[in-house]
Amino acid sequence: MDAIIEYFTTDRIMEIAGLIVGLAYLYFEYHANRLVWLMSVIMPMISVWVYLRAGLYADFAINIYYFIIAVYGYIAWTFGLKRRTRKPLPISHMPRKFYLPAICVLLAIFLFIACFLVEYTNSTVPYWDAFTTALSIVAMWMLARKYVEQWFAWFAVDAVCVGLYWYKGIILYSVLYIAYTFIALYGYAKWMRLMREQDC
Repeated sequence: MDAIIEYFTTDRIMEIAGLIVGLAYLYFEYHANRLVWLMSVIMPMISVWVYLRAGLYADFAINIYYFIIAVYGYIAWTFGLKRRTRKPLPISHMPRKFYLPAICVLLAIFLFIACFLVEYTNSTVPYWDAFTTALSIVAMWMLARKYVEQWFAWFAVDAVCVGLYWYKGIILYSVLYIAYTFIALYGYAKWMRLMREQDC
């Protein structure tokens, strides 16, 4: 009994809560349901605790961005981006004109975060932390715009996070990201199918 009580520390309870909300997020994202954005508001509230305690400072900071983009994403998915039509945003391919700017933004954010973590924190994984954070920022924007290619970005983030969180001892989050990695592949196929159905 004592072993069970010792296991369920505040950190462990927060990890379990994050796991549950994370799975709900994944379900709604997979089905292109706007409730994904509600999970995007709840998840950062949990994750800031987990990441700060683990010394993943960039992941901690990105959750502020997640909260802001969740509001933007909900509005875009519900009312669309054009004031005149006010139609829910459809799933689409990311326009080619956005690829180069997205890559440049990714590299700029990565370099900024990596340099900051190396110079001003005691992070033991500054480059991996910077990579997942920078790519997540771009991927969340892609998700908010309902671009199907966002699944490729998440696949890369999720695969790296599996090893990163395991190394940092956040085992339940590592397990969660194993599921995320596999679902990213199925999610792309699902969104492609939904995109074809909406165009019919």
